[in-house]
Amino acid sequence: MSASAVRSLRDSIASVADPSGPSVAARLTALPRMVRAVAAKEYTGSSPARVAAMVAAAAYIASPVDLIPEKLAPIVGLADDAVVLAWLANALVHDTDDFLAWEAARKHTVRGRRLR
Repeated sequence: MSASAVRSLRDSIASVADPSGPSVAARLTALPRMVRAVAAKEYTGSSPARVAAMVAAAAYIASPVDLIPEKLAPIVGLADDAVVLAWLANALVHDTDDFLAWEAARKHTVRGRRLR
């Protein structure tokens, strides 16, 4: 696993563990809303391609099929999984942070006008 992948995973875990930030449950329940908002083109903080990449990364991690099998190259085989996991964790933390902030700001607007 590369040093940058380890730092990325560490930073993502620290963000999720931050008591002042959204809980894991809040992030997980936000995912379907975020996907719907992206699909409806209401939320532009992410894209359908990025959402598809996150789904593909989750499927890759969960799948027993590997691009680089651990039996053939144990260290490299685990490293590719770790890099994908680090990217996914980082993407989920940042995207859900941004989406939840967008949702909170949206509750205070009506047709583009900010409510007081």
